[in-house]
Amino acid sequence: MKPSELIALIEQQQLIEKTVTIERNELLKTAGTTDTNIYFVEEGSLRVFVVDKPDSHREEERNIRFGYKNNILVSLDSFLTEKPSEFIIQAIKKTKMKIIPKERFMRFLNQDENHLRIWVKIIEDLVIQQIEREKDLLTSSPKERFERVLKRSPQLFQEIPNRHIANYLRMTPETLSRLKKS
Repeated sequence: MKPSELIALIEQQQLIEKTVTIERNELLKTAGTTDTNIYFVEEGSLRVFVVDKPDSHREEERNIRFGYKNNILVSLDSFLTEKPSEFIIQAIKKTKMKIIPKERFMRFLNQDENHLRIWVKIIEDLVIQQIEREKDLLTSSPKERFERVLKRSPQLFQEIPNRHIANYLRMTPETLSRLKKS
């Protein structure tokens, strides 16, 4: 089931609490906070990142994930544990989202075994994506990472600025630019 199909089902069940729009660079979630909402991106784009402090003199942002039109985005660790997360979610450009609170979503899952199967499939897909990302970062050259992400998520390159994609791929913007040209 595609995210848009899931949202159609969720709308039928009246699980959406509200629709919000956030401006470019506005934070949806800050580090150290708990967020158990599910967000369906209608338009715009967001990034999920953490701040790495390799030494006491500088901080470095590390992009972990992106959300854009027809994507579901969630601070999954916080959603599952209901505890604070170090993830930060920020709008890359003006973004309109539908918000589904966890308690409504959990009631929906428990109503029907098919709903639960859909959720398990979504979680399985997220786990596979995360495993692929880890493999990319641990074993692949910049060129291989670029090619795998391009194959997996071609829409990413239309929706997200190169500097954020380069950060996500753990390469410089110049390296990404060279790879895109070759």
